[in-house]
Amino acid sequence: MLERQARVSTDEESAPLLQDGPENGGPQPAPTQSIADRLGSILQDPLTPFNKILLILLLVFLLLCSIFIGLFMGSQHKLNNLPDTPGGEKPPITFTSVVTVPSATTATTTATTTATVTTTFIGVPPPAPSIPPPERKECFSSECVVLSAAILSSLDITQDPCENFYEYATGGWRKAHPLPSDKGRFGSFNLLFQENQQIVKDILDGDGPIASLREPADQQLLVKLRNLYYSCMDESTLDQLGEGPLKDFVARVKKLYRGESTGIADMNDDDKEREGLTASLAFLHSRGIPALFEFIVEGDSAFDPNSMILWFQQPRLGLPSKEYFEDKTMRELYSSVLERLLLIHYEAQTENVFRALVNNDDSENSWPPWPWPPWGDDDDGGDDDGPRDHPRNATTLAEEVVKFERKLAQASLDLDILYQDPLFTYNKVPISNITETITQVNFPDYFATFTPRNYPAEVVVTYPAYTRSLTSILNQTDTDALEAYLVTRAALVLAPQLGTSTESWKAVRHLQEVLQGIKPGSVGDRAEYCVNSVDQALGFATGRYFVNETFGGDSKEKGTKVITDIVIAFKKSLSSISWMDKESAAAAAEKADAIRVKVGYPTSPNTQNAESLLRYYSLVDISKFDYFKNMLSASSSDTYKQWQQLGKQRDLDAWEMTPATVNAYFNPPANEIVFPAGILRPPFFNKDWPAYLTYGAFGQVASHELTHAFDSAGRLYNQEGKLEEWWTNATSERFKEKQSCLEKQYSSYTIDDGHGGKVHVNGNLTSGENIGDSGIIQAYRAWKAQFNESLQAGNEYLLPGLNHTRDQLFFIAFGRIWAENIKPEALVQRVRTDPHSPAQFRVDGTLHNVPEFAKAFNCSPKAKLNPPPEKRCLLWS
Repeated sequence: MLERQARVSTDEESAPLLQDGPENGGPQPAPTQSIADRLGSILQDPLTPFNKILLILLLVFLLLCSIFIGLFMGSQHKLNNLPDTPGGEKPPITFTSVVTVPSATTATTTATTTATVTTTFIGVPPPAPSIPPPERKECFSSECVVLSAAILSSLDITQDPCENFYEYATGGWRKAHPLPSDKGRFGSFNLLFQENQQIVKDILDGDGPIASLREPADQQLLVKLRNLYYSCMDESTLDQLGEGPLKDFVARVKKLYRGESTGIADMNDDDKEREGLTASLAFLHSRGIPALFEFIVEGDSAFDPNSMILWFQQPRLGLPSKEYFEDKTMRELYSSVLERLLLIHYEAQTENVFRALVNNDDSENSWPPWPWPPWGDDDDGGDDDGPRDHPRNATTLAEEVVKFERKLAQASLDLDILYQDPLFTYNKVPISNITETITQVNFPDYFATFTPRNYPAEVVVTYPAYTRSLTSILNQTDTDALEAYLVTRAALVLAPQLGTSTESWKAVRHLQEVLQGIKPGSVGDRAEYCVNSVDQALGFATGRYFVNETFGGDSKEKGTKVITDIVIAFKKSLSSISWMDKESAAAAAEKADAIRVKVGYPTSPNTQNAESLLRYYSLVDISKFDYFKNMLSASSSDTYKQWQQLGKQRDLDAWEMTPATVNAYFNPPANEIVFPAGILRPPFFNKDWPAYLTYGAFGQVASHELTHAFDSAGRLYNQEGKLEEWWTNATSERFKEKQSCLEKQYSSYTIDDGHGGKVHVNGNLTSGENIGDSGIIQAYRAWKAQFNESLQAGNEYLLPGLNHTRDQLFFIAFGRIWAENIKPEALVQRVRTDPHSPAQFRVDGTLHNVPEFAKAFNCSPKAKLNPPPEKRCLLWS
């Protein structure tokens, strides 16, 4: 029997690191075998148990590799096809486990599902996606660092953005910009306007031409601008003139009213009163001072929007709105202010009475000027008043004026209807409807003051009931009270153009302090007020130099592109709007295409160069030493130019805002949206910003104005600006349901009145502006639509230190522009008179209806700004 030989233990097997070769006397190498020979040999030999184990392990290893490679490729495919998270980035990756295989490159990926995937690939990495995810490239230039710091400093990160985004986006800014003592309201709009005006001030403070503008007429234009500015800044001359300029103006009003300078002494009393009222009204209106009623020249929107026609409407009041006249405390305040003004302009009152009624403030030089819009006259004042001054004491007379104005207020149309219902306020009638109703005014003589050779045949009356009420109110008012009303209307408007030491200035300022919660006697910046006055009077001239300083390069082209992209996004969304049928959607797209877009500055022949501007302002007579007269001249020129448009075609190149204005507007009859250069600056716009900031900030401005073309009022004007119902009845009814939803939402918001009470926002009054604000979703869609192209062009770069996604920064840019501090009194005034909602609700109220915002900030379903779909007012989905 053969003995089985013992197998050498593997623990004892050894092999030299270098085996001896034949040249060293070692064994000869075995003949070389091919792989096929070796495989055949293995297959021919019986497998030992050890070989079987190794073979099984090899097969298992190969199988595991195949599985892992398959899982990796599948998960990589899913990851590459996931939708972008905010700003186009892929979802964040969560690392959970890693498996490492020797002699291989190990990669770990994570999906957003509950499964954990660990992938090992051998040799080379998987192929890159065809469109790479956005790289987190950050800009570290000084401009980027400053921009990032500005954004960070505006935030209040202690706030939950899903609960109170307004505070989150603006809290830091509001803390860093406390309300100035001389203002009742100050926000990002006001701050930018101050910056714009500083640029204008630097131009006005100089004494030479601007080097970059070489037209000879520029020097003449600059002289006119600078003379107006110097006349405003010359406070010593204003103090020397005292009450004189206003007293002369008021004396002229009284003479006209009494018929002392119109040759009507031989008329009977009724005719005297009629002619006197007519002459004094025409005098005031020609200087831009509202009283009893107002005429404006605007397009005939229901027939030919570009044919300029006369419109008759209710007047502006001495108090901000009709609600104030129902407040006893406010009536008493107003009466006391009017009493102070009447005492100045009726000299028969005793000095003792006068002294008893004025404020005992001896710090006369501490008062700043109140920046009201300037009005005025350049006529001489006339003689002393004579024996008629005055049959009743100032206290009684002031009370009668307040009662008279209260009746006018009660007869006026509510502002929510006046602003939101253009069909209701369009009532075209023969001019005889006015002339035969308000018989206390001789309208042929009145019109001869403004348009002597173009007597109007028709007029649009915004509220016919007011004309009938006015006639009745005039019949119930005696001549003394009516004269006092005209006197106080002039004084309230013109007193701010006097020196700050005058009693008239102080009386009017006191009224504004109470209305807006301003600290009594606070001192404002005289230069700021004077630059504003120049811009109001000669704004297209100052705009020429402002644009030259601030609006160069491709700013206009880039600003226009944002607007155009939003128009495209809006048109694309029309097909998916649930309440709009195809016919109405097609018509809406046509209107969007027809909208004229104006950016930066006007190109009208009247304002395109220095020579044309000199002609445009030729009627404005400017003296270096008479600010009061200068502003009267500018106001008279504006009135004259408006009336000269009567019966003509609209100037399609004309602008309603000056280039340095921080605002924008939509003009329904002209079907145009207009964006002055003044608002195309930070925090709204910068041509070098990343796109997500530009579309979030300026995009909101652009989308707001575009959306106005389709809001509660704008939707009633077709693509030609003509007033008509151009949507189908079904679409109109469904739109009204959406509008009603918004009205209820905003009417539920309240503000603090400063006295422990609450005042509700008027959702009807603010309806159109709230709809305009809802256009932010179109800006968001426009940004998304251009994102890939913008990313490739390097326009979606990130800023250092901002731990936010691009989507989040889009909405932060939107929220920041509404940063504002405001006194309760000023806020109450805004709620009662302003068609815009308070800033907080312009942000949070808008985002309440934007699901994309809640998604960007990953808001909980229970968050205030992430309501369920049935609680949202979705207009554009």
